[in-house]
Amino acid sequence: MSTPGWQLAADAGLDFSLPQQLTVILLCALTAFISHMALAVFNDGVRPFMLDFIHGRTTRSATTAVSFGLSAGFIFGLGAPMALSSGVLNPWLLFLPTDILGLLAPKKWLAPLLGAGWGAVVVFGLNGANEVAHDLPVDFLTAMQQMSTPILFLFTLFPVLAITKQFGRAWGGAAGVLELALVVLTMKLWPDMFAGALAMAVGVLLLIGLAVRRDLAQRKADRADEAASGTAAQGPPEDDPMASLFSTSAARLRRYLPLFMVLGAGVCMLAQMHIFGGGEATSFLIAKGNISEAAQVDFYRFFGFIPLIATTALASGAYGIAGFTIVYPIGYLMPNPVLAAIAGAAVFAIEVMALSSIGKVLGKLPSVRDSSEHLRSAITDSLHLAILFGSLMAANAMGAGLGILVVGGLYLLNEAMGRPVVRMAAAPAAVIVGGVLLNVLYWLDLFTPVKG
Repeated sequence: MSTPGWQLAADAGLDFSLPQQLTVILLCALTAFISHMALAVFNDGVRPFMLDFIHGRTTRSATTAVSFGLSAGFIFGLGAPMALSSGVLNPWLLFLPTDILGLLAPKKWLAPLLGAGWGAVVVFGLNGANEVAHDLPVDFLTAMQQMSTPILFLFTLFPVLAITKQFGRAWGGAAGVLELALVVLTMKLWPDMFAGALAMAVGVLLLIGLAVRRDLAQRKADRADEAASGTAAQGPPEDDPMASLFSTSAARLRRYLPLFMVLGAGVCMLAQMHIFGGGEATSFLIAKGNISEAAQVDFYRFFGFIPLIATTALASGAYGIAGFTIVYPIGYLMPNPVLAAIAGAAVFAIEVMALSSIGKVLGKLPSVRDSSEHLRSAITDSLHLAILFGSLMAANAMGAGLGILVVGGLYLLNEAMGRPVVRMAAAPAAVIVGGVLLNVLYWLDLFTPVKG
């Protein structure tokens, strides 16, 4: 994790080639169109509201307002700062705005135009904003690169947190000791490898193994009880309204399978170009050139989102823009864009066709389903601490004690005001606001930037 190599990676990441620019613009146009059609949105919090919109029980403007309210903080507080500091695009910057623009557009033809316009703003405007920021006396973007180390290393602990929440302190403690030993071992024996890669692999496998063991034990106990009582398990009634809703939603999505295949191809191509990261840790790993480790990290995240995306898609009739997100790691590892497009299309075809079956399987594995909930919660908890700590490190790098006072104060003020900016995005947003304020103080001759 040498500083010079990191600096080059971050700076080079925002200078997009023509094929990269076209891919981003066309993909943003496509995602805005799909959002307008209410076929898919990226924001998991918006998806449950799509059912009423699809059935005409709420208006387009009301649904757009919900999407904007749930997405704006992530776009400006997390997506933009992460892209500027890492030099790698992310889904919050690309797909949350196209959710909003697609829903906002009153006409079908206008949605892709608005989406393409946003894509152009990103690919042509981001590099200019990056250059302007680096020329400021207080370079807060370079300071924000301090966030990479806490994000990468604290993210490693998310399996430990998930195991502790679901299976108790003993298993959590054992997982923590095991992960620490594996991190130390990796740093000693394989210094060129991301230190948390092996630890996360073992942690996620342990969590899944414990969940499957619990489910199998419960099913065995249930069968024993049934045999003892002479009764058979009752299946869901044929007129189950939820089963009917799930079936209708799955059929609706299957009707648009070709469009979803194009979407999968586009997302996978973007990931293959290595200008895009599916998560916070992934963005910094790609910026450092650790592509296989980035694929590994997003592969683990995939397990945490299967039940959420499957159940909300079946309940609402709207899928996820990135599907189950497995298309990210597949794209990172593809050798060229053509193979990435083919693989992405195939992955989305399989996902959409298998959606009903996945929902049924998850219904029979409650502990595995709960593990995914705990994984998502653990990822959020670990990243919240990492982003907050990294933001304070960035504040110290750009303004020492005054920087910490400003950034930490803005974060605490956001908490006291009831979090108008979502917690995950509040700290990076505070760094940008703090950086602007420190530059103003410099121009007023009230502040001297930290040297180095």
